[in-house]
Amino acid sequence: MAPGKKILGEERRQLILEWLQTSKEPLTGSELASRTNVSRQVIVNDITLLKARNEPIIATSQGYYYFAPPAPEQWFERSVACIHEPEETEKELNVLVDLGLLVKDVKIEHPVYGDLTASIMVSNRKEVTQFIQRVNETKAAYLAQLTDGVHLHTIAAKEERTLDEAEAALKQAGFLLVE
Repeated sequence: MAPGKKILGEERRQLILEWLQTSKEPLTGSELASRTNVSRQVIVNDITLLKARNEPIIATSQGYYYFAPPAPEQWFERSVACIHEPEETEKELNVLVDLGLLVKDVKIEHPVYGDLTASIMVSNRKEVTQFIQRVNETKAAYLAQLTDGVHLHTIAAKEERTLDEAEAALKQAGFLLVE
């Protein structure tokens, strides 16, 4: 591609899709904009159009992922109820990723809006650090701050016993919400 030449419309969306499908790391809107010589807002619009075509693209604080869900027989998922202070978020996420889990999302039950879910998609300490840095840089509030620290995570692992280990580790760390 010649420097400064914009990649237009459908050709750009196909390239974005290919890059996301082949990347092992998330790609930021700014990076995609730079590669295609368009604005980040054009990329945001392209991602929206690709999602409307049912492409499994997930926006996270680290960038965009192409997330083809693993085959059901290979991965197990569970929701875990947690409670902690905002400054304990990094420790909580590290407890989970250190077991080899994928923390897919965080959910809260808001009194007005009902269930609110936000994608996290972290599976190692580097991704946790990037997530926490992004929250701190943007001065964003954690969803759990709206519910006095109470929230759910969807966690995924290749073995069900790893999910059991995760619950035990959360309980030991004081993060598991128990009656």
